[in-house]
Amino acid sequence: GKLDFPSTERVSSCDDHHFQCLNCAHTVACEGLVAHLKCAEGEVISVDSANYGRHDKTTCASGRPDSQIQNVQCSSPTSKVADRCNGKSTCDVSVNNSEFGDPCVGTYKYLEVTYKCQPHTVACEGSLAHLKCAEGQIISVDSANYGRHDQTTCVSGRPYSQIQNVQCSRPTSKVADSCNGKNSCDINANNSEFGDPCFGTYKYLEVTYRCQHPV
Repeated sequence: GKLDFPSTERVSSCDDHHFQCLNCAHTVACEGLVAHLKCAEGEVISVDSANYGRHDKTTCASGRPDSQIQNVQCSSPTSKVADRCNGKSTCDVSVNNSEFGDPCVGTYKYLEVTYKCQPHTVACEGSLAHLKCAEGQIISVDSANYGRHDQTTCVSGRPYSQIQNVQCSRPTSKVADSCNGKNSCDINANNSEFGDPCFGTYKYLEVTYRCQHPV
């Protein structure tokens, strides 16, 4: 099976100058292993930073000769992790040169990722989307889309003709306009609210948002 690297940790803040992300998760996976990104139910991944390389002599150093860990100026920031993982609740990424290229030949590298877990809600057409933050926090909508982009969401009891169009997308600012600054917010997911971006397709409203303390 896949090799796990058990150093996924949640940190509320991090003094290390490489990671300025508050309330972020931080995972490290050594070259040849698999990085696991995971959020709780109802949350999705939003990658803050990802780097493949080496910037110290202690991480992923066990059993390695000094020649493989002495280059600590090896850095290769990558958008591949964000491209693959953003918007998912869990995500596995293979850590190797074929995936990320080799920024420093002969050095044993690792992938470091910091990411947030953002609240995420889906409401099928005809139902209500419910956005809610903890007491004392307010909603800040990052993205909202009414349409369909897979054949697995909101499909129960629907004929194939209503779920086959997965290129149906309508980004909308209406959710942000209605919900930003509130502690909780309900939005009707229907055509009268958002218009009909694909007639005959059964749609859903997908919202990703943050819960913030009022400034």
